[in-house]
Amino acid sequence: MPQRTLLLVLFDGVQSLDVTGPLEVFAGAERHTPGTYRIRTASLDGGPVRASSGLTLVPDGALTEVPDPHTLLVPGGEGTRSPDPRLTEWLRARGPRARRLVSVCTGAVLLAAAGLLDGRRATTHWAHCDTLARDHPAVRVDPEPIYVRDGHVATSAGVTSGIDLALALVEEDLDRDVALTVARHLVVFLRRPGNQAQFSAQLAAQTARRAPLREVQRWISEHPAGDLTVDSLAARARLSPRHFARAFRDETGTTPGRYVDRVRLEHARRLLEDSTDGIEEISRASGYGTPEAMRRAFVRTLGTPPAEYRRRFHPAPAR
Repeated sequence: MPQRTLLLVLFDGVQSLDVTGPLEVFAGAERHTPGTYRIRTASLDGGPVRASSGLTLVPDGALTEVPDPHTLLVPGGEGTRSPDPRLTEWLRARGPRARRLVSVCTGAVLLAAAGLLDGRRATTHWAHCDTLARDHPAVRVDPEPIYVRDGHVATSAGVTSGIDLALALVEEDLDRDVALTVARHLVVFLRRPGNQAQFSAQLAAQTARRAPLREVQRWISEHPAGDLTVDSLAARARLSPRHFARAFRDETGTTPGRYVDRVRLEHARRLLEDSTDGIEEISRASGYGTPEAMRRAFVRTLGTPPAEYRRRFHPAPAR
């Protein structure tokens, strides 16, 4: 099996976890299967950089001195807001020569600035998706998934999603067993699907200002299998259905129906990940009523049926 060189780009203001998260995944794979990866870090001039957290990172060398890597990984962080023009030029010149381009968080902003995402689907941290789309209209920005693959280019969402993407790449390069071993060592799941939403229903929606609406949000989360029709929820908030629907949308940024859909999907997803309950039992507990209704929701939102989603977290034992 050929050794793959992996180059992580360092710069002042980098998010340290964007670097160390994927690095630990690939280093773990190398420890498991020696000779798989040769990992290098480099900054523009080869000098130490200071991460946004204050941590000092010492690279192996200068970007101008490293050979073309198999995988070029560009992390994000505050330093992507006003990057050194030399870094953008280096990426523009050397990025196309890498076999695989990877970004974590706002590292996608650097790739886009270098023209490396033009015409491609990509993602970044949810808080920066609108800016990326506005500043780089040639990029098809998808704010939902935790990572996106488009040909040889892979972009991930905020911070820890870089670990998910790195595990997916290790599984692709080697096999599932190696990736699973690394994931277990890091005490993370193998692996969240790339099309999983970046954040939960509670984080995706704003918290309502008024106490009765906040109580409704809490009730929905605690009773996903309950009567969550607009009429029922409006009665709980002591509002007319029309007034409730309008107030809920105004204060949370989403409709009651969409909020309920997110909560039910999230509840079902957690049960599939953490329990051994059957699909039919989970569908009832999550408010879907039937396995077919839950299957349609999973395929529509996550692109995979519940049984396949569960296998990602509970693989069949080797024979």
